[in-house]
Amino acid sequence: MPQMAMKHEVDPKQDLLKQIGDISKFEIFNNQVLCAIYLRPEKTQGGIIITKQSRDEDKIQGKVGLVVKMGNSAFVDDTNIWFKGINVEVGDWVIFRATDGWSITVNGVLFRIVDDIDIRGRASHPDQVW
Repeated sequence: MPQMAMKHEVDPKQDLLKQIGDISKFEIFNNQVLCAIYLRPEKTQGGIIITKQSRDEDKIQGKVGLVVKMGNSAFVDDTNIWFKGINVEVGDWVIFRATDGWSITVNGVLFRIVDDIDIRGRASHPDQVW
């Protein structure tokens, strides 16, 4: 069950992917992961309105993102110790500290470029995380 169930008019993953558009010529290098930042909608399922100011905090304090690109050595560990059994893929919702990564905007969408080792977990839905 999500931590705070938000009212989504469309699936948040599909919505983000539509907003992102074509990034096929955008490259991410080495062990970097390009994560589109999840921004909450205006209302909860219970009808509570989340203020624009509070939602704008997601741009800085957001801790969950959608993996859209990865460098060729992301989650590769020759020692088989650090990433043993971990398989992160494009399309996964991942969790990281709000202070990790480099914030950029591509095609008008907010992203963070995060080192693979700074990704702390995976969520089945972005509303699970706050």
